[in-house]
Amino acid sequence: MTAMNLILMGLPGAGKGTQAQKIIDEFHLPHISTGDIFREAMKNETEMGLAAKKFIDKGELVPDEVTNGIVRDRLAQDDTKVGFMLDGFPRSIVQAEALDSFGPELNRTINAVINIHVEPDVLVERLSGRYICRTCGATYHKLYHNPKVEGTCDVCGGHDFYQREDDKPETVKNRLAVNLKANTPLVDYYTKKGLLFTVDGDRAIDDVYVDIEKILKNL
Repeated sequence: MTAMNLILMGLPGAGKGTQAQKIIDEFHLPHISTGDIFREAMKNETEMGLAAKKFIDKGELVPDEVTNGIVRDRLAQDDTKVGFMLDGFPRSIVQAEALDSFGPELNRTINAVINIHVEPDVLVERLSGRYICRTCGATYHKLYHNPKVEGTCDVCGGHDFYQREDDKPETVKNRLAVNLKANTPLVDYYTKKGLLFTVDGDRAIDDVYVDIEKILKNL
């Protein structure tokens, strides 16, 4: 049986984390998230981990060659022989090309890229819908979880609500624009390679997963 070597893509708010967990639960693949492997490499003080730490400590972006090295080291581990799911890598064409070069060397060639697509306008609504009761900190959402009585907190009865800066529509739009700029070339890159499967993420969680499961079982 061919190993299932996946990349999972999707803009913030598209539901990538939820679908990643469902894939792991069913297919038992190692979930390789760049944040996790950076932390692991730094904790183990590997050569690449120490290199990454120098940049992270200064609040700078970790250069491609260091990120590529850390991912390569992780993919060389035995647990990825059965397959793996990359999440948060590659983030650029340079990283995608590096993966194309060291993946086959390690016998870890990518055979599917799952892109969970949701229109940016919908994502703005999803991500900027959260608001908080100033009195007790209870969290609500304009789309999914409003107070039972409009304008009155279910928990403390307070009437004063606010939005965190991170949740305000303008901040969310900027964050999405940055991610979209990075994602679009990768979508094109993997489309040309015939590896990209786009799934409509603007549906119920289980409906989205039915499509993903179908793709993975047909690999």
